[in-house]
Amino acid sequence: MNQITVISPDAAEKADVASNARKVFIKTYGCQMNVYDSNRMSDALASEGYVPTEEMGEADLILLNTCHIREKAADKVYSALGRLRDMKRTRAEHGRELMIGVTGCVAQAEGEEILRRAPAVDVVVGPQTYHRLPQALARARQGERVVETDYAVEDKFEHLPKVDKARARSRGVTSFLTVQEGCDKFCTFCVVPYTRGSEVSRSVSQIIDEAMRLVDSGVREITLLGQNVNAWRGESPKGGEWGLGELLYRLAEIPGLARLRYTTSHPRDMDDCLIEAHRDLRALMPYLHLPVQAGSDRILKAMNRRHTGAEYLRLIERIRAARADIAMSGDFIVGFPGETDQDFEDTLKIVEDVKYASAYSFKYSTRPGTPGAELGSQVDEAVKTERLERLQALLLRQQQEFAEGCVGKTIDLLLEKPGRMPGQLIGRSPWLQSVNVDAKESQIGDIIQVRITGTGPNSLFAERAGA
Repeated sequence: MNQITVISPDAAEKADVASNARKVFIKTYGCQMNVYDSNRMSDALASEGYVPTEEMGEADLILLNTCHIREKAADKVYSALGRLRDMKRTRAEHGRELMIGVTGCVAQAEGEEILRRAPAVDVVVGPQTYHRLPQALARARQGERVVETDYAVEDKFEHLPKVDKARARSRGVTSFLTVQEGCDKFCTFCVVPYTRGSEVSRSVSQIIDEAMRLVDSGVREITLLGQNVNAWRGESPKGGEWGLGELLYRLAEIPGLARLRYTTSHPRDMDDCLIEAHRDLRALMPYLHLPVQAGSDRILKAMNRRHTGAEYLRLIERIRAARADIAMSGDFIVGFPGETDQDFEDTLKIVEDVKYASAYSFKYSTRPGTPGAELGSQVDEAVKTERLERLQALLLRQQQEFAEGCVGKTIDLLLEKPGRMPGQLIGRSPWLQSVNVDAKESQIGDIIQVRITGTGPNSLFAERAGA
């Protein structure tokens, strides 16, 4: 049967405007902070008449929001720009404009070099200056090729538009919220201090305002983001300084905000108040991503991590004493310059001691401009590969054991999206696992009690509690 839809004159006019609007496609690489930045760039461009599209082929503006953490990140960007150059040339042959921009950390690191190597690029905008994107595009339309990578004197968050309810609602019931940017730790393997700059914290009022707008738009879970999120510091409403713990206590008071998370943390910034927040706040989920990177004190010193393996383990003990059911996640780098077989065994030992619920692990890759790139005793690639395989096998076994330990438990599940099967919904457990459940009578955004019945390769299965 054909379905006939009657469109009101107002709706028809809005549809016509939407069909004629300029469209932007944003390709996001890397971390959650880049996802947040891409959303805010989309918000900033909305005032210029751009609407987002998931089809690159129909976009009038294509932005590559880049990450510079992994090896050869810039090479991958230039490869993508080569393909976009051909698309831009084809568009021009048919009388259609296509603008191309590079944003994010590769933009910050490469700057003018991108314009030199990729003539099709119109604008290059760093992560601290993307609030200037509309102005940069306006200049590009006048024939100027624009590079905006100087760190902004003004606060970019003050110049970004307020969260739009409709756009926030379209992004789902969970949301990221950046509270801190940059890093002052200068780990010798990391480019973040050079691409994101020094540690900067957003104000309490900015954060609370954005969080309340998100909740008012239907968001039920917020993840606070920062390159070193637990280094966040802000002036309290009554004077004095707050740390991340105090901020979490305040956010937990927002009506309708059911869940809080934060990432990524540094062990040196886990203070007493933050640990107590894990003990006291029901809204703060029992999951903590706390990278250690290596288990060898000699390698940790070479990495400039400024903590020892023993100090890290004592910190884990304190956190677990405050919240017994907390799941630990971490990051690991194998094959750092000078890493011996014994150093690697020390990493395996710390993994065995902690018992991670999840983790990310990588082979060390030299990042130009970082102290690690200048170190001698680079580890052979084949050795790195063998060590990574051993480490990942151990981490996978621990992840599976943690998942299997969840079977039979009754948990609160935030329903986030439809599943593949009729009536099936998918949510996240308190420990950030994906959970599939038959929940025909529930809606996305509901928090329901379920009993975990089984495990899959990357998710859990559950049934309604009491069913």
